[in-house]
Amino acid sequence: MTRPALIGDIGGTNARFALVTPDTFEPRDIHSLACADYPSLVDAVRDYLARVGRDDEQAPREACLAFACPVHDDRVRMTNNAWEFSKRGVQATLGLELFKVINDFTAQALGVPHIDTQDLVAIGDGQAANDCARLVIGPGTGLGVAGVFPGRHAWVPLPTEGGHVTFAPTDEREQNLLRYFHSRYGRVSVERILCGQGLLDLYYAHASLKGANPRYSTPAEVSTAANDGDAIAADTVQRFLKILGDVCGDAALTMGARGGVYLCGGILPRLLDWLPRSRFRDAFTDKGRMSAYNASIPTWVVTAPWTGLLGAAEALHNEEVE
Repeated sequence: MTRPALIGDIGGTNARFALVTPDTFEPRDIHSLACADYPSLVDAVRDYLARVGRDDEQAPREACLAFACPVHDDRVRMTNNAWEFSKRGVQATLGLELFKVINDFTAQALGVPHIDTQDLVAIGDGQAANDCARLVIGPGTGLGVAGVFPGRHAWVPLPTEGGHVTFAPTDEREQNLLRYFHSRYGRVSVERILCGQGLLDLYYAHASLKGANPRYSTPAEVSTAANDGDAIAADTVQRFLKILGDVCGDAALTMGARGGVYLCGGILPRLLDWLPRSRFRDAFTDKGRMSAYNASIPTWVVTAPWTGLLGAAEALHNEEVE
């Protein structure tokens, strides 16, 4: 019987592990473990394998794990938890013949080609070109931006740091918002606005511009208040989605993402009712002489819960991923 491989998608708070049969992309035995419950990555992996009944004789010999932090060097330090490890050390300790470590948004990008259409919610029109790059972008703890391109033999990931490009206001309101953010942070990247903390800061900015006292202290409270009819919170959500449309449209132009734009992350599925009635799609296509180009590009919200695991499964034997 073919021994399954271990895949994982590991953030600052939770580590999601699964098993996958080589040459397939269907995660099974998925468990989400709290990182804070384990002193190290190896401890979490061993506990996961015990939970799914894999002793040393049945343990995987291949693994691909995605991490929400830089992974270029042998030494990996998690950004939002205390885990730190050597790739070579983990490989030796777990007895792995193959061990790949990738960035979490690279995993998101590689997972996109394997998502079922039922897990995609279209925002606006457009027709994807099958042989072109796809843009994968997602506001969450930060703003992840990546691409994926159909190579000759495998999907080619295109990692970027596109979340750190400079925010460019397009109207008077956004010029005022830029001044507000600049007074607090100096240079303002798009990630300063298009993330969980950014949504909260954007709410504070709107309250300040309207001369009102802010009433909410978390991003979830802001989105809930918007749903309940709070005018300032609603303006905040609408502006967040409009700016997201601007940024997605610019990134699609830069990448030539005629294969489509995939909106990932934990925030947007909670704003699905807002997106169709927001200015997201108008801002995405409002690119002057290139408006028709962007209007032809489809945009989707990804609602699949395990995109990163699908990407780790893709990366496992993808020759384009080291």
